[in-house]
Amino acid sequence: MVIGVLGGMGTYATINFFKQYAKIFPAEKEWERPRIIIDNNCTMPSRVRAILYNENVELLVAQMTDSIKNLINAGANRIVLACNTSHYFLKQIYERLPVAKNYVVNALENCAEILSHDKKKNFYLLATEGTIESGIYEKFFNAYGVKCRYPSREDFVALREFIEAVKQDNYTSEVENSFVRFVNAGRGGVDTSIILGCTELPILAERCKARLNDVILYDPLFMALEKLREEFLIGK
Repeated sequence: MVIGVLGGMGTYATINFFKQYAKIFPAEKEWERPRIIIDNNCTMPSRVRAILYNENVELLVAQMTDSIKNLINAGANRIVLACNTSHYFLKQIYERLPVAKNYVVNALENCAEILSHDKKKNFYLLATEGTIESGIYEKFFNAYGVKCRYPSREDFVALREFIEAVKQDNYTSEVENSFVRFVNAGRGGVDTSIILGCTELPILAERCKARLNDVILYDPLFMALEKLREEFLIGK
């Protein structure tokens, strides 16, 4: 197995993904892990603005497609998009590069499939405005019969601030305190399970984990890595 990563959306989230890879593929010797190739393509246009304002869509899809093509040419046989929002553009990417569908691990669909096996839980999705407005998570949740609550429009400002704090590697006590209040209050005393539907949020959640009251956290990209680990062990 050779894992390809389309990263750079943002860079600190890609670094965190690489750390997760090292943890989920433990090894006494480095060669016991699968090879990983990361394209930190941080020059791509905003995914959120492409969804909300139809801004630079053609350029974004072209650059994402090129990165996936480059990863395949470099030897990757399984590819992860290290950005939840970017999955919205997979359909357009597959139209340009049909073979990509054989390589890409759809982290959102994988997440929905796993959550579908636990009907007793109430799920609460935290994600960018673009991700939620696009309905991409809702599409997969509905397909797998997963019921989920979403933040209100009034919550989008706070979510943007949390995400930008991670992108800038700027964690103030104010940001962390606000995130803890947001998660604990946003659950409404009902949701026990939070889906971290933006690549930056797991980093902030990890910093605040001890203060999140009895919350079960799901990271779709980490779940995608778990899927790859299963495939890797089967193939050994």
